[in-house]
Amino acid sequence: MRGVVSLLACAAYRQRVPRKPPIDPVRWTPPPVGELPDFAAAELTVVPMPGDGPEDVVVDATGQLWTGLVDGRIVRVTPDGAATVVADTGGRPLGMHVARDGRVLICDSHRGLLALDPTTGTLSTLIDSIEGRPLMFCSNVTETSDGTIYFTESTSRFHFEYYQGAILEARGSGSLFRLDPDGTVTTLVQGLYFANGVTPTADESALVFAETQGRRLSKYWLSGPAAGTVTPLAEHLPGMPDNISTAPDGRIWVALVSSIIPAAERLAPLPPVLRKVVWRLPNALLPKIKPEVWVVAFDAETGAAVTGIRTQNPAFGAVTGVVETGGKLWMSTIEFPALANTQL
Repeated sequence: MRGVVSLLACAAYRQRVPRKPPIDPVRWTPPPVGELPDFAAAELTVVPMPGDGPEDVVVDATGQLWTGLVDGRIVRVTPDGAATVVADTGGRPLGMHVARDGRVLICDSHRGLLALDPTTGTLSTLIDSIEGRPLMFCSNVTETSDGTIYFTESTSRFHFEYYQGAILEARGSGSLFRLDPDGTVTTLVQGLYFANGVTPTADESALVFAETQGRRLSKYWLSGPAAGTVTPLAEHLPGMPDNISTAPDGRIWVALVSSIIPAAERLAPLPPVLRKVVWRLPNALLPKIKPEVWVVAFDAETGAAVTGIRTQNPAFGAVTGVVETGGKLWMSTIEFPALANTQL
């Protein structure tokens, strides 16, 4: 009888837990691991949020901060840390940007690219498909002064909940897109290894974008003789870049969500069938990131790391977003129900 009960319990568990989508991995050789300067620790102020996983943090013209929680809620945060829920996407909000007209642009892994009216809380859909297929993992978004919107898709194969599947596949299924004011969508770059943060340089001559799995920052040139091409800015990073932002002085702030994950990097060049086996394991047994507080500012011209913070805090880590405002550096995370800031 006890055996029957156990079988029924296992069957019930399988019904409750969604089955992972299949992966189709390929052999891939990770890039070399370079070095970054040893930056000092910093004193953090941890600011609780009304929910988990505020993945990105951006600032509007009035100095108010915006973030999105894992359950879909969009939160406005005052500079002193008071949080107000303004809207609910019903999906999983990720990267964000405050547009010139005051709307908050939101990448949602389940709903696509959205726009929020911050006054009414009304959400509208800008893009939910690309060339007839669903936009699967809208990751980060920005806008230039002429009203052109640029956004990334980390992978065309998985939603946020299965991002580890994209990492294990190592197929380079990410892209960079342009959304023109007339609604036209153009694919600018394909084959990216988990495309993530995107931001214009201060003079808007180029976009800087991050590839989390590729561990690099690149420039997509918007003007000049190199317009329409991609050149490297910072390669072989020892950490995995996530969302990025342009500082008031033109530096590019980069959130490094984790140092390299040795187990994942060792698996990549091995026969793909091994990663299929690993993917079937419970999530608790998959390679994990190590939560720490790690952000670096890069020179937008040379790619040199010019300043940064690297430390640990029991209430905050795994930084996925960063923005400089009001003399403070604000950070977001997928691992904790909080934002954090530090004085610059």
